[in-house]
Amino acid sequence: MTLSPNTSRDGIPFSVLDFASIVEGGTPSESFRHTLDLARHAERWGYNRFWLAEHHNMPGIASSATSVLIGHVAGGTSTIRVGSGGVMLPNHAPLAIAEQFGTLESLYPGRIDLGLGRAPGSDQAASRVLRRGLGAGGEDFPELLSELRAYFDPDAFDFGNVVRAFPGEGLHVPIWLLGSSGFSAQLAGQLGLPFSFASHFAPDYLMPALEIYRGSFRPSAALDKPYAMIGVSVTAADTERQARRLATSQQQAFLNMIRGKFGQLPPPVDSMDGLWSPYEEAALRKQFGFAVVGDADQVQERLAAIIAETGADEIIVASQIYDHAARLRSFELIANVRRRLFS
Repeated sequence: MTLSPNTSRDGIPFSVLDFASIVEGGTPSESFRHTLDLARHAERWGYNRFWLAEHHNMPGIASSATSVLIGHVAGGTSTIRVGSGGVMLPNHAPLAIAEQFGTLESLYPGRIDLGLGRAPGSDQAASRVLRRGLGAGGEDFPELLSELRAYFDPDAFDFGNVVRAFPGEGLHVPIWLLGSSGFSAQLAGQLGLPFSFASHFAPDYLMPALEIYRGSFRPSAALDKPYAMIGVSVTAADTERQARRLATSQQQAFLNMIRGKFGQLPPPVDSMDGLWSPYEEAALRKQFGFAVVGDADQVQERLAAIIAETGADEIIVASQIYDHAARLRSFELIANVRRRLFS
């Protein structure tokens, strides 16, 4: 398995998880331009991979056609790995995903990752529309995964697999399992696949999931030892005050979500006081308890502690920042932090 062109460097790689956020007053076209611009900067700053996640029926996220957007980013960059963080496999026929990622791997050899999740990536209404004729939930995820992997395996044809993926068959597209609970952690371990945990989404389950993954891991043709990447929400700025202000955009978006309102990413505010109830404030503080917000020194201290605590093999940074220039600066500071950590 090709983990990274950067694994020869000291320390662990840092990567980017981009939501292709649509900000208030913005458009999907603008979001795509910003996504590609961030990917180009991330490549220059030494980030390892750039992932995009499948979401549906969300007016503030433009990455619904995930494979198409991966192709856009891969075509506009040169060396950074590009992939899905992730494709929600129960939404799709495995053959279609094999063909899509076989096409991407054929266009951009050695640079494509296929991260898979079993959540819908949407609300129940969108899930019903997407999964028409497919399974109602993620219960059949192991079977779908087995089918998908067979399409890449040329030997599977000899065992009666009469439908084949072209392009796809015989190509090496690293498959990751993504999760926010123990289910995918255990499955990834049993299959000997790399695992990425959404600790930016479900921080309370991070350590149990890592324990399950590592405890159940069996070496495979894909991987000889566990490889765990953890998602961390990081907002960095030149001052702590600036960083905390920038982080309010993501906080407002989550506040709207728990109120059942889905909209575009709002601009930051000076204070969240008066915007949330005591109950909502407690919910947000719990949700973002694992988030890293601050200047470069504060980010370095917190990331060093997270790496030491988790033993993570890679960090993938998730960050929703309203202003594109501020978002670029945040990722630049984080790249500098990595160099300082491992110099």
